[in-house]
Amino acid sequence: MRSDGPAMAAPEEPLRRRKAGAAGLAPESPPGPGRDPAGCPARLRAGTFWLTRIVLLKALAFVYFVAFLVAFHQNKQLIGDRGLLPCRVYLRSVQQHFRGKSWETVSYAPTVLWLLDWSHMDFNLDALALLGLGISSFILVSGCANMVLMAALWVLYTSLVNVGQIWYSFGWESQLLETGFLGIFLCPLWTLSPLPRGTPTSRIVLWGYRWLIFRIMLGAGLIKIRGDQCWRDLTCMDFHYETQPVPNPVAYFLHHSPWWFHRFETLSNHFLELVVPFFVFLGRQMCILHGALQILFQMVLIISGNLSFLNWLTIVPSLACFDDATLGFLFPSRPGCLKDQVLRMQSVARHTVNLALGVLVAWLSVPVVLNLLSPRQVMNSSFNPLRIVNTYGAFGSITKERTEIILQGTASPNASAPDAKWEDYEFKCKPGDLRRRPCLISPYHHRLDWLMWFAAFQTYEHNEWIIHLAGKLLANDAQALSLLALNPFAGRAPPRWVRGEHYRYKFSRPGGTHAAEGKWWIRKRLGPYFPPLSFQDLKGYFRSREWPYPKPE
Repeated sequence: MRSDGPAMAAPEEPLRRRKAGAAGLAPESPPGPGRDPAGCPARLRAGTFWLTRIVLLKALAFVYFVAFLVAFHQNKQLIGDRGLLPCRVYLRSVQQHFRGKSWETVSYAPTVLWLLDWSHMDFNLDALALLGLGISSFILVSGCANMVLMAALWVLYTSLVNVGQIWYSFGWESQLLETGFLGIFLCPLWTLSPLPRGTPTSRIVLWGYRWLIFRIMLGAGLIKIRGDQCWRDLTCMDFHYETQPVPNPVAYFLHHSPWWFHRFETLSNHFLELVVPFFVFLGRQMCILHGALQILFQMVLIISGNLSFLNWLTIVPSLACFDDATLGFLFPSRPGCLKDQVLRMQSVARHTVNLALGVLVAWLSVPVVLNLLSPRQVMNSSFNPLRIVNTYGAFGSITKERTEIILQGTASPNASAPDAKWEDYEFKCKPGDLRRRPCLISPYHHRLDWLMWFAAFQTYEHNEWIIHLAGKLLANDAQALSLLALNPFAGRAPPRWVRGEHYRYKFSRPGGTHAAEGKWWIRKRLGPYFPPLSFQDLKGYFRSREWPYPKPE
């Protein structure tokens, strides 16, 4: 393959030695390689992407690290042996659905867990997460990767996503898999070096990333224009900060911004998602502008809400808009450093691999493009089980009011008694206690808190896992309680009854009466979400779903 071009301007020819005009004047020494006559580093030329690859790999490794960290902390409680939705039960149901046909079974849910011993699923899940943490840490620190390591990260996370069920149903899971799949082809097969001399950064992979960020942003813009009316009348931001899944402290103050500021935000959003994506096709300068605007946009979103690692992940493909000349300021300029090592290289074998990748991405993009053009556009969907090319979008509809499920327990023998004292459980991040400051956790992700937000729009019949959670609270189950911030029955007997209450939440007004009392939120009870439940009520429910029956602690 042809080189992406010289990484640095060729050193100027040594200046001709001047004739000594006076005694004691020594002739000038010729400059060293990669340096100009004054001894300063030569300026990097535009159009090469050696340093771009290092920045891309480090950014991708960071997101992988966070994703595997979340998996290690939460998988056992969510999909482990005694999890809320055990993946062993899920895999067994997939086998039964396809009646033991191995190819159909594996292609429906590709995961290395098919090859492992299911009797120790907690160990398996921890092993996958720890291996992913180790590999991503190495790449993050060193900036070195090869196809083997990047493929391992992709296989490991694919294996978790495909058994994660509803806990891994968010759009950023597929986005990470697509981003990670392209990352495999950024690297040489075996070599571990920040600047692998035989493997220049593939233009096809770079355009794969640009195509990805184009689809992400345009898909998000189109789903809004085709979705909620408030995006067209510019009022969505009047509600978004208060009703987003997990608000942070900044969202509290942004929610109370003037009306004209919210209109400006909505118009800016439309510009960044519907117009700016096309800059990527308009030459180097416009592509760089596109990358800078998208990264700035994602940083604003990171500051204003807890959207997991979504916005951090969306920054990754935006980096493909920058070449070495643009990113050179991130690297030191001393002799022998990476900037000094960027050289012209080529490889014929890589050309074939990259061309095959380009054909594959183009072929898999056909249904994605048709979806973008369709008035019935769907968001965050995959058209293949490996999730290599996907559809994206976010907040096509904005909820106008916030509802929350508050789980409560009581030690009273009679749940209907007027004097029964009901005590609230508190989650890690979702609103509950009116005086608790909204959390700030991005890029970390509390999966249970997010699913509680979605469940509040539906009934408990649509979310059976919440009844499983209630059963675990009745047992003071330590594993399940590790997902919560406060157990009101810690250090004493578990509750006799647990119930779910439905509330409407609103931000308090800064400077108002509630805020003066230290309240970030005000709430109003809407009614019961699910009725009081006891152990006896749940025995048949657990048995019919093959859930392990919790043992009181």
